[in-house]
Amino acid sequence: MQAVTQRHLLKISSALRDACWQQPYSISRLIKDLLAGLTVGIIAIPLAMALAIASGVPPQHGLYTAIIAGIAIALTGGSRYSVSGPTAAFVVILYPVAQQFGVAGLLVATLMCGAMLVAMAVGRLGRLIGYIPMQVTLGFTMGIGIVIATLQLKDFFGLTVVEMPEKYHQKVAALWHALPTWHWGDTLVGVVTLAVLILWPKLKLKLPGHLPAVLAGMLVAWLVGLSGEEVATIGSRFSYALPDGTLGQGIPPFAPSFVLPWNLPGPEGAPLVWDLQTIEKLMVAAFSMAMLGAIESLLCAVVLDGMTDSRHHSNGELLGQGIGNLLAPFFGGITATAAIARSAANVRAGATSPVAAIIHAIVVLLAILFLARWLSYLPLAAMSALLMMVAWNMSEAHKVVALARTAPRSDVLVMVLCIALTVLFDMVIAITFGIVLASLLFMRAMSKMTLLTDLKLTKRWGHQIPDGWAAYRITGPLFFAAADHLFAELLARVQGHQGVLLLLDGVSILDAGGLAGFQHLCDDLRAQGIRLQVAEVQFQPLKTLARASFQAIPDAVEFSATMEEALQHITATAAQNAGFTSS
Repeated sequence: MQAVTQRHLLKISSALRDACWQQPYSISRLIKDLLAGLTVGIIAIPLAMALAIASGVPPQHGLYTAIIAGIAIALTGGSRYSVSGPTAAFVVILYPVAQQFGVAGLLVATLMCGAMLVAMAVGRLGRLIGYIPMQVTLGFTMGIGIVIATLQLKDFFGLTVVEMPEKYHQKVAALWHALPTWHWGDTLVGVVTLAVLILWPKLKLKLPGHLPAVLAGMLVAWLVGLSGEEVATIGSRFSYALPDGTLGQGIPPFAPSFVLPWNLPGPEGAPLVWDLQTIEKLMVAAFSMAMLGAIESLLCAVVLDGMTDSRHHSNGELLGQGIGNLLAPFFGGITATAAIARSAANVRAGATSPVAAIIHAIVVLLAILFLARWLSYLPLAAMSALLMMVAWNMSEAHKVVALARTAPRSDVLVMVLCIALTVLFDMVIAITFGIVLASLLFMRAMSKMTLLTDLKLTKRWGHQIPDGWAAYRITGPLFFAAADHLFAELLARVQGHQGVLLLLDGVSILDAGGLAGFQHLCDDLRAQGIRLQVAEVQFQPLKTLARASFQAIPDAVEFSATMEEALQHITATAAQNAGFTSS
């Protein structure tokens, strides 16, 4: 019990201490972490750039996120196998922020997100994230996957869209109207890249398919270029300023440097106007980021626990995620969280500690310093194909189909509504509505489990109930959604009786609503001259009654420890009343 409790304490660097300090860290483990970090770093390089582009910022910001947040979270977090960086789930939140407030607004929102994650950790909210129902999680992840895939259609087909609208149906309409502008060269690059990603796992090679797929896309783009058709690349779309004031194409070949996020360019390069309205809007976006970051990072940690038979520190992981998102914006990094796909690849590649995630970040840094020129040749259509595959994987379509086939209709309804709300509105609305609806449906189901049984109809107790007395057994939780209806039914059944015996051995929970209903029942029975004998009250209901200073009332409301004692008492009472009547 103590070990379980310790998992929910707030510890910084808990995963690193567990993996490297409390266990011997040998040369063989270091080699395994080096190989795993190299593997995941290769995966992260194109993904980080693609995710930054999809989020509405230049590709280097995704690389900076993988470097700074990747190292900071690995050093301070609570999950030893998690690899953090930009993730696809954030795209639907970050893109509209970047469009409206530019890089400066997005980085400041990331700072706010980091502060909120630290506050969640300090408030020990790590365990509470796990109470989000599965149908809600599947619903908003599927919805996010749909939105991400839709956003990739522009670069996948080489469409010309001047400005992508904010609403989903408007995005679809804009893409539809842009269909005449499609470029066969970009489409061919995207199709080949996507085909390699789909077919590569069938080869069952240890090398991940991301790098071969991107290289195949670059080869097709080069061949297409020979025919005179231009294919959009990172170098043709993005530029950066060199120290001498000249412009370079692609991504800057420099390590991330310290910047003040609020001094960076706003929308369309203009300075961002900082006022109360701007801060308020960024706070709303930051809350969405923090909620999603907490959910995704802890879900990732749970998945990794299942893969490795280990245990993560939930509050420590939230703290690490918060610290990473506080540091990354000061080096140009956008919002980060644990990436399930990269973390799973980290485990499969043989990682033994957070050192592997640190090495992955160093690999990304080396790519910026020595491969920036070559990275500028990456086709945008290949990047969009990568994200389409990421969107498909994160949507977990097989789980959605399985839940739709096997789960109760109420769960399917919640999931479908969460998908629709995420696509049409945003993730926070979907999660909030989904949790509230799931909770209401759960309470409705629980209220139906609270049953009233007539003990006179049972073989065990029926012949022992004296005449003039009613006897009932309550089974299930007595909470506000069930108590009033049940006690009203009980009161109607006992009209005209001398007394009623209540067996509560099947009641494990009595909440404030149930307590109020029970007190009203006692008052109504007393007003009608009906005695109440209560037997076998369980620990939690008894504790609730004691806390409310509920007192037994002689000859009106009395309690017995066992059913046998209660039967003896009401039998004696019935005999005494019968003697009074005969005399």
